[in-house]
Amino acid sequence: MRAVRLDAKGGPDDLLWTSVPEPVAGKGQIRVRLAAAGVNFIDIYQRGGLYPVEFPFIPGLEGSGVVDQVGEGVTRWAIGDRVAWFAATGSYAEFVVVDAEKAVAVPPGLELEAAAACMLQGITAEYLVRDTYHLDAGQSCLVHAGAGGVGRLLIQMAAHIGARVFATAGTPEKQQIARDLGAEVVGGYHDFVDTIEKVAGSRPVDVAYDGVGRATFEGDLRVVRRFGTIVLFGQSSGSVAPLDLQELNRNGSLFVTRPSIFHYAAAREDLERYTTAVFEAVQEGWLDVFVGGRYPMNEASSAHKALEARTTTGKLLLVPPTA
Repeated sequence: MRAVRLDAKGGPDDLLWTSVPEPVAGKGQIRVRLAAAGVNFIDIYQRGGLYPVEFPFIPGLEGSGVVDQVGEGVTRWAIGDRVAWFAATGSYAEFVVVDAEKAVAVPPGLELEAAAACMLQGITAEYLVRDTYHLDAGQSCLVHAGAGGVGRLLIQMAAHIGARVFATAGTPEKQQIARDLGAEVVGGYHDFVDTIEKVAGSRPVDVAYDGVGRATFEGDLRVVRRFGTIVLFGQSSGSVAPLDLQELNRNGSLFVTRPSIFHYAAAREDLERYTTAVFEAVQEGWLDVFVGGRYPMNEASSAHKALEARTTTGKLLLVPPTA
């Protein structure tokens, strides 16, 4: 089979589309013929060495497809089932081996590419508003990178709940996207504190959902209310500098948390709960999982470059090339 292989940590151009041995489903596993793989910042962090991996390495954690092989002891799945996942290393490939307990069924009527686009970012948005900080109607939230993959979903979910939504985005075009999705007030990454205060006064935010990190965290400290919460779930602008915890006291006895999907969706019942909620929202029509870029897998380097440059909106997918 063919896959995207990385022989050592490096840049996007080090991603090689090449022939590799075809995997076999082992005990408790299924093999899936890939329909689409999601592109995420964790793939970039692994490629560049921020998150260490063993080389040679096939990137990708997220995808969807059709089961074509069932390993020993697997009773949940059968050949021909449509499944999706967010935690199967090696998803940039024509065939992917997935732990049977980490796959979920794609419901009838939902396209496989849409399912792949839902998984990592959809589950993340769902656990952030339901469990990390349970957002209620009438509360207010700040969503950074509001035109990005998770940001778009967070804005829609928060608006659907009935919360007041503030957001940031890097360009006027992306700021308009955030408004169209339901954000009331939208600013840039460097002026969002002033933008929010001019409209809503001092410290109006109950919870800040921050996937940007270094460029926005200090501003979060200034806009979150007394006893408010900062949810740092990513670091697209770089890691947050070491924090003197006394700053949380000075800014109103704040709470800060650094959640991970790998903890929130570790249990089978939680994985199914989150994916069911996201799939139902998409099928009901109120949650738009926008695919902002669809690349043949042999052009994975282009997808990585676009994501790193922050020139994209929505979800990026890789699909097997037709030739």
